[in-house]
Amino acid sequence: MKTSNVLVLILVLLYINASTEWPTHTVCKEENLEIHYKSCDPQQDFAFSIDRCPDVATHTFNIRAAMVLRHNIKELYVKMDLIINGKTVLSYSDTLCEPGHSKLIFCGKKKGEHLYYEGPVTLGIKEIPQGDYTISAKLTNEDHNVVACADFTVKNYLEY
Repeated sequence: MKTSNVLVLILVLLYINASTEWPTHTVCKEENLEIHYKSCDPQQDFAFSIDRCPDVATHTFNIRAAMVLRHNIKELYVKMDLIINGKTVLSYSDTLCEPGHSKLIFCGKKKGEHLYYEGPVTLGIKEIPQGDYTISAKLTNEDHNVVACADFTVKNYLEY
């Protein structure tokens, strides 16, 4: 009996380790706008939500994001790509945290700490592009370790 329990436990652990893909999460799904995301970090998923999907079109909207840090954030860099039909059409990168100059409240957080943000986000663009596309976002620290990584799928059919 004990041997079969150990065998089942080993199979479950092997299955969990073999599964390197996280589920696709729905951020919002309205008549003309859908946003989904999937963590592209094989070792960590995270939580992300928007208060109201239609608010995304107003350029400032409230989000909630949470995760447990696997790496320290002394310096933090973001790289984002807009991908349409499998081709990167626009890339953006920026430094979010660096000694003496931090743009985010969680700069300086340590491995194992909870990262939680709730508040407004402004896109800084006049309108969200219409169509189906992917936004790939990757946050790395000073040691080039992935802090967070996600692919957001956007289906936007809103009329402006």
